[in-house]
Amino acid sequence: MEIFFLLKGIIIGFLIAAPIGPVGILCMNRTLSEGRLSGFISGLGVATADAFYCAIAVYGVNIISDTIISQQFWFRIVGGTFLIYLGVKTFFSKPHKISRLKRSEKLIANYTSALFITLTNPVVILVFIVIFAGIGLSGPGKEHLSLAMMVAGVFLGSAACWAILSNLIGVLKDRFQDSTLKLIRRVSGSVISAFGVIVLLNIFSRL
Repeated sequence: MEIFFLLKGIIIGFLIAAPIGPVGILCMNRTLSEGRLSGFISGLGVATADAFYCAIAVYGVNIISDTIISQQFWFRIVGGTFLIYLGVKTFFSKPHKISRLKRSEKLIANYTSALFITLTNPVVILVFIVIFAGIGLSGPGKEHLSLAMMVAGVFLGSAACWAILSNLIGVLKDRFQDSTLKLIRRVSGSVISAFGVIVLLNIFSRL
């Protein structure tokens, strides 16, 4: 029975991980600029955040979810500001500077930054709450093992999506000239920063 919860989680995680928005652009740009591993590790940061919010949703941890939702003003400010920072950093990044950094430290930075961006987006937990409430999986009364399998499935599904995506983009990387990659970095950085500006403008327009 638990295997069905795992499979459902994998499907949900895979679909939710669709590379739409600033995080997707960031992960794809890192794949092109730094290689498949950097893109995949960034995706794992997203998958970790997805699994965390999934756990809150399926276990019905109301205190945590209510706190996150009630404090979404500050979450969005921090997240929007960080997006602008990452966008500017991406815009001015250069491949030779990246190569000088220790590989392990760079991968950790890739993971934590993607994790942070996703965690500061309260919309993610709302999506999970709506999905699991709709299929009757949130709240008490469910077997802990079944819910744990669901959370694990979401992580695996999200990670699988990023693994496939980073490999597909990695294949295209070798076909691009340096000038094209530079243009992609500039466009990606501009779009990521624009998302951050939109987030902040949306917040202050409601005050």
